[in-house]
Amino acid sequence: MSQPCVPVAQRQILLAIAALILCPIAAGCASTPYVYQTNLVPQPEMEFAEGESQIERGQPKPILDGIGWVVGIPGKILLWNRRVDNHDVSPETEAAIAAYLEKNSLDQVKVRINEYDPLGEWRRLRKNKSVGWGWRYTAGTLTALSYTLLPGRIIGGDNYNPFTNTISLYSDLPAIALHEGGHAKDFSSRKYKGTYAVATSLPVLSLWPESIATNDALGYLRAEENYEQEEEAYRVLYPAYATYIAGAASPLLPFSDLAVTAGAVIPGHIVGRWKANEVKQEQLARLSRSGIQHVSATELDEPQSEPETARQNVEQQSHFEEDVFRRDFEQPESFRETSDSVNQSAESLFNGDNR
Repeated sequence: MSQPCVPVAQRQILLAIAALILCPIAAGCASTPYVYQTNLVPQPEMEFAEGESQIERGQPKPILDGIGWVVGIPGKILLWNRRVDNHDVSPETEAAIAAYLEKNSLDQVKVRINEYDPLGEWRRLRKNKSVGWGWRYTAGTLTALSYTLLPGRIIGGDNYNPFTNTISLYSDLPAIALHEGGHAKDFSSRKYKGTYAVATSLPVLSLWPESIATNDALGYLRAEENYEQEEEAYRVLYPAYATYIAGAASPLLPFSDLAVTAGAVIPGHIVGRWKANEVKQEQLARLSRSGIQHVSATELDEPQSEPETARQNVEQQSHFEEDVFRRDFEQPESFRETSDSVNQSAESLFNGDNR
């Protein structure tokens, strides 16, 4: 009697996964109005050293980056984008995260673009006094060890480490960079950062910060009116969120993680492309309205045509001639009286001479 219950439980879990993936359709991910974070309290210990850059790039290493590209093939397939974990981040993506950090006052967040610097990360772990020492030297130590022993320079995996306040980027996608920036913004607003980091690393609870970061990235792009990147973000971040849901549910299912992830990412792609198409249609409508308004304004400012100008000139000339005629040829009343008197005198004199 107990065996039939297992498939029922599995179906319920799979239905829950589908619901979690499809729920953003009703809510919409682009948070509006978007709130920029400008009131952070800086940590003196986390200030950059003199001459240190907030954003650093690793030196190009073709062989090493080629290996990383191959290792990242599963991620490219799942998100259906060859720029995932390509270890060749463009200036456009770097500019996107730089602008995001500046506008949200995240001036103490370190960004490592395809860089491997374990010593730097251990130093930042020690300096990050915004996280309690108990969490830093337990959970934080584990993250630093993972960074050291499993370098993202090879295995990829864009991420934000709250214990070192560092963003690591290996994908050339502004949407993913902004998503990681959303994690940094989320953690910077938490009073108990270490507790929040550990609690949200647990299964299911991990979906909470991922949802916040996704919403923030999409809301930021909408606020910045960057509709092209917003469209791309929906196509990337929705299936990515589906992988987080699958990862949270996989311990509860008897299938392998890859099978669950592959099954969950399909509805993520469908929903993401649906939302991306909505953004595209909105942009087309916006451009259409803008074009109509531009034409209307042009018509108001447009000079009149030559025939119209000639017609007005003829009318003005006609009015002018009428005025001249009345002024020069219509006699005033006093002039007419004087003329009548002169005529009468001349007539009287002429009649007298005849007599």
